[in-house]
Amino acid sequence: MPGLKNKLLAMLYTIILGAITGAIVWAFLKVMNLGTNFLWTYLPGKFSFPLYTVVVCTAGSLLIGFYKSKTGDYPEELSTVMGTLKKNGRYPYNNILIVLGAALFPLLIGAAIGPEAGLTGVIAGLCCWVGDKLKRFYKEADELASIGASATLATIFRSPMFGFVEPLEGEADKKLPKASKTVLYILAILSSLLCFFGLGKLAGGTAGFPSISFGKIEPQQYLWAILLVAAGTLMGFIFILFEKLSHFLLGLVKNVVIRCVIGGIALGCIGTLLPLTMFSGEHQIEEVLEKGTSIGSAMLIIVAVAKLFLTNVCIASGLKGGHFFPVIFSGIAAGFAISMIIGIDPGFCMAVVTAALLGSTLRKPVAVTLLLLILFPVSLVPFTLGASALGSFLDITKLFPKKKEEK
Repeated sequence: MPGLKNKLLAMLYTIILGAITGAIVWAFLKVMNLGTNFLWTYLPGKFSFPLYTVVVCTAGSLLIGFYKSKTGDYPEELSTVMGTLKKNGRYPYNNILIVLGAALFPLLIGAAIGPEAGLTGVIAGLCCWVGDKLKRFYKEADELASIGASATLATIFRSPMFGFVEPLEGEADKKLPKASKTVLYILAILSSLLCFFGLGKLAGGTAGFPSISFGKIEPQQYLWAILLVAAGTLMGFIFILFEKLSHFLLGLVKNVVIRCVIGGIALGCIGTLLPLTMFSGEHQIEEVLEKGTSIGSAMLIIVAVAKLFLTNVCIASGLKGGHFFPVIFSGIAAGFAISMIIGIDPGFCMAVVTAALLGSTLRKPVAVTLLLLILFPVSLVPFTLGASALGSFLDITKLFPKKKEEK
């Protein structure tokens, strides 16, 4: 029964691939946490001085600039990685270690970015390398890169269905994989998550996003959802505006070292004034939830907008990474602020604002809804789905000129 044998072999390869993916994500985040704790907890306790943040961010960005000048402008943004996979069915793997370093270094110095872009590129390349070795034995080997990318996204965000749906939603020529391939995607995602959480239990790992509760709200107060969607969409507009401006202005600086240093100085200065704007935002969300009332609504809104600005400056300057984590943080901070202003449940406000913000920038409402399940209860799904769908429907990206495609 060669057909059954091939299917069982494919399942085995996929499970192993998923486990490797989970291990790589865990190891990367573990090293990142150790490095950031050393730079931002241990050293300040020994050698603290007023401009510590500016010095570390500037010196770190200078080293990153020199690294990029020798190795290339990596990591590529998540949309570029997924676009390359879609167009070519594969991703280059000749520089995996270089990309891994380029993805890690900005995170260590506190750049306002997420780890998903660099990790997805690394694992997609690794899967292509494995696929090339297995082509003689495994006819579905070319599918491994896409499977690995899905498993990576699922593991980073601790959301199995987000990892499966995000690469598929919104692509006119992308259909749901056949049943046999769907099984492989699910096996890879589950084995990756199992390995990730297993290693976390054995050797420690990141706690992930906090769970945000949803309190009681009167039916008539749901009318505030219209204002909350408008606020989230406005923030999406601001994010894209900052993206265009930062890429245009920093694109004028051709020297990669100088460009990185500009980003590092901006990160250090803004981070000194507004510490919550630094890092990906995953752990900073907990601070907003615990201290948001004492921080105040005005300051939270300033922090939310500054985070959107700093994320784009980091990416455009060369301190590159993903934008999912920072955008989620900004939505949470703005939603908490608005809840204090209008006086209704903060969980509801944060969910709707964040969904509209992500919907207007990502334009994948189902993926956004699945992603936000890691933060908000299932009872808020109708509101997060509706808010993200409205944000996607308004399509504020049309207000800006499209990038010229490279030949």
